[in-house]
Amino acid sequence: MTWTPADLPDLTGTTAVVTGANSGIGLHAARELAAHGADVVLACRKADAGRATASAIGGRFEQLDLASLDSVAAFAEHWEGPLDLLVNNAGLMTPPAWRATADGHELQFGTNHLGHFALTGRLLPHLLAAPAPRVVTVSSLAHVYGRDSVVDGNPEASYEPMVAYGNSKLANLLFAFELQRRADRAGRTLVSNAAHPGVAATGLATDPDGVGARRFFKAVPTPVVELGLRVLLQSAEAGAAPTLYAAAVAGPATYSGPQHFRRGPRRFRGWRGPAGPAALHPRARDEQLAERLWERSEELTGVAFDLGG
Repeated sequence: MTWTPADLPDLTGTTAVVTGANSGIGLHAARELAAHGADVVLACRKADAGRATASAIGGRFEQLDLASLDSVAAFAEHWEGPLDLLVNNAGLMTPPAWRATADGHELQFGTNHLGHFALTGRLLPHLLAAPAPRVVTVSSLAHVYGRDSVVDGNPEASYEPMVAYGNSKLANLLFAFELQRRADRAGRTLVSNAAHPGVAATGLATDPDGVGARRFFKAVPTPVVELGLRVLLQSAEAGAAPTLYAAAVAGPATYSGPQHFRRGPRRFRGWRGPAGPAALHPRARDEQLAERLWERSEELTGVAFDLGG
């Protein structure tokens, strides 16, 4: 039986935060959660787009720039009450040249991983106050490009856009699975898992902070790029299904994604299809690498996780 977002349970009485929810995967995930009764907070960097989207789907907007640890701290400081679901979704992809966050970290590593690491850690008391909290971290097929050097944080001297992106997405997985191991050791009921959207037509390709900064995408009109993506790739709505599956169905320390075409070429495996268990590079299950990355992330963010136990 194929799972779809229509199978989400009644979420009345639950509270969810979705980062980067003003467009793409985050928007569709937030919309479905709200449609099923959840009180959804759209945590976005772009205030105007975030407010408009929140109003359209019946959610709430809160300012959050994951490339700034001060912004992350401010968001968490103003949070009140239990938090049932945190969806670490926001991110950017392959800026052609090395760029730094407000705190001096490489932009992809700092935004995609460190920002979400710090956000989860600062919101942890509120998550643990919920009866059955979940943290879903959105990774990518590109995690296979990640290397053991992920702990170095993508230094400028060796910057390669796709490797740096792959490292940030590998970091997402190492973090998600290590969080589950630590929660288990502490006897907590928290579920931490991960998902990827396959290859979906989202704003990543036109984002001026990422792929959109490349010469080709700057030369081609944005409507033409967006039309081509819609023709070639699955929709952002379809790409959000694995995130929702992870938020409602998938177990702890699992990885969800689109199921490949049973009769299609192997090179398209995981690109699209209904949500379910996804293939994972063995490096993502490396517990020693995860431990090293966790310790390094604590050093870089100044955020420690208190799971008790």
